[in-house]
Amino acid sequence: MSSFNDLKPMIHRNKLLGMWAAGKLQLSDADADAYSDAMVMQTIDSEPFDVLKKIRADFDAAGVVQSDEEILSVMNDLMLQAMKQTGARRGSAGDAAAVLLARKLTS
Repeated sequence: MSSFNDLKPMIHRNKLLGMWAAGKLQLSDADADAYSDAMVMQTIDSEPFDVLKKIRADFDAAGVVQSDEEILSVMNDLMLQAMKQTGARRGSAGDAAAVLLARKLTS
């Protein structure tokens, strides 16, 4: 089981990802905060790619044009940013998630 410190980069990434997606969805500030908080809960309650599925469904419902590859690219970039900001070390859960996303992008 991952410790909280191992989850910190993923939690931070999902918060940043939620804010990015909220911007694409043109949500108000309050709704954007709630949306990004929901992304944080996805970290705890779901599989890693459930976040992608949620964003994909929300974008489709709102008519936001963004490919899965573009979303995954943003997810990967934000994971790398979150790892730097949280001081995650190599070999952490965040590092593993970044590798999985990179593999998904290249497959």
